[in-house]
Amino acid sequence: TDKNMLSVFKETSVIDKPPLHTTSYSNLLLLFNQMYFCLYCNATTDEIGTCWPRSSSGRMVERPCPEYINGVKYNTTRSAYRECMDNGTWALKSNYSNCEPILEEKRKYPTHYKIALIINYLGHCISVGALVVAFILFLCLRSIRCLRNIIHWNLITTFILRNVMWFLLQLIDHNIHESNEPWCRLITTIYNYFVVTNFFWMFVEGCYLHTAIVMTYSTDKLRKWVFLFIGWCIPCPIIVAWAIGKLYYENEQCWFGKEPGKYMDYIYQGPVILVLLINFVFLFNIVRILMTKLRASTTSETIQYRKAVKATLVLLPLLGITYMLFFVNPGEDDISQIVFIYFNSFLQSFQGFFVSVFYCFLNGEVRSAVRKRWHRWQDNHALRVRVARAMSIPTSPTRISFHSIKQTTAV
Repeated sequence: TDKNMLSVFKETSVIDKPPLHTTSYSNLLLLFNQMYFCLYCNATTDEIGTCWPRSSSGRMVERPCPEYINGVKYNTTRSAYRECMDNGTWALKSNYSNCEPILEEKRKYPTHYKIALIINYLGHCISVGALVVAFILFLCLRSIRCLRNIIHWNLITTFILRNVMWFLLQLIDHNIHESNEPWCRLITTIYNYFVVTNFFWMFVEGCYLHTAIVMTYSTDKLRKWVFLFIGWCIPCPIIVAWAIGKLYYENEQCWFGKEPGKYMDYIYQGPVILVLLINFVFLFNIVRILMTKLRASTTSETIQYRKAVKATLVLLPLLGITYMLFFVNPGEDDISQIVFIYFNSFLQSFQGFFVSVFYCFLNGEVRSAVRKRWHRWQDNHALRVRVARAMSIPTSPTRISFHSIKQTTAV
C-alpha cells in the first residue's frame, strides 16, 4: 500500500541519507513527493499578515516584504521567505531578515527638519504680515476697486485664512492626532477648504484674463457674483464630499496626511489639479494673443493686462509646482531628500508673500493710489501746521493778520 511504501522510503532515506549539502538527495526527495504523493502546502497567512500561496513541498517560497510591520513602514522591493517542508506543511516562522524598515524623514534627518520647521514658521509669519498689509490697502483704496482688483483682494483673503489655519494645525500634538478628536478634524477640513479656494481663485484670475483678452469680452459685462460663486461656493461641495469619505473610510489621525493605498484625498486634489491644467491652457492662449495682437498697443488698459499676465505667469507655476511636489518622489538618496525638504518648506510658507508682492505691492494702480493718498495727507498736514502757526501769532498792526493768511492759503 501507499502507507507501507512511504514507511519503507522514510526508513531507507534515514539510513542512506547523504550529507545535507548534497543536492541530488533533496532533488530526488522533492521529485518523489511531487510525482507520487502530490504533497503541497496550502495557501495561508502568517502572524504578520503576509499571504503565502499554495506551493509544492520542499520549496523555499519568496514573497515581497509587507508595506507595514507593526506600524513601521518597510521597503517592499526586498523579499521575505518561508519554507514549504517536505511533509507538506509550512515552517513555523517566516524569514523577514532581509526586510528593512524605511525611516521617516523626520527621524532620518532630524536637524534638517528642525531647520525646515523654522523656515516654515518664518515664511508663514512674513506671509501673514505682507498679506494683511495688502488686504488693508485693497480695503482702504476705494478708487481702485474694479473687478480685477476685487479678484486680487479675494485671493489675498484666502491666503490669510489659509495661513491662520496652518498655525492652528501646528497646535495639534501627536496624542491629539492619534486620538482623532472631532475639533482637530474640523480644523483640517477648514484648512483644506481654504487650500481649495486658493486654487479656485487662481482659476478665477486666469478666467478673467482669458475672457478679457482672448475672447475680447468687455469686462464691464462680467458679473462679480459669478466669480464669487466660483471662488467661494464651488469648493464647498468638494470638501463636504471629501469629509464624508474620510468619515466613513479613513476616519483616523485627524484626517491629516496621506498614506499609501488611501485615495480619499483625491476627492479634493483632483479638482485642484484640473483647475491648474485649465489655467495653464488659459495662460498659453493669453500669451499667444499678447505676443501677436497687443504688442503695438499702448493703451492704459492693455498695459494693466500685460502686468496682470506677468504676475499670473510668475505665480501660477509657483503655486502649481508647490502643490505638484506632493505627488513627486524626491528619490532615495540623501541629497534629493534634503533638497526636497528645504525647497518644499520655502515655497509652501512664502506663497502668501509672493502673492501680496505681485498682486498688490507691484500693482501700478495700488502704487499710484497710495502715492496720491500720501501727497494728499502731506498737503493736509502742511495746511494744519500753517493754520496752527497762524492761530498762535497775536494780532497786531505790525504782524500779518489771520484773515490774510487764510486768504493767502486759499489762493
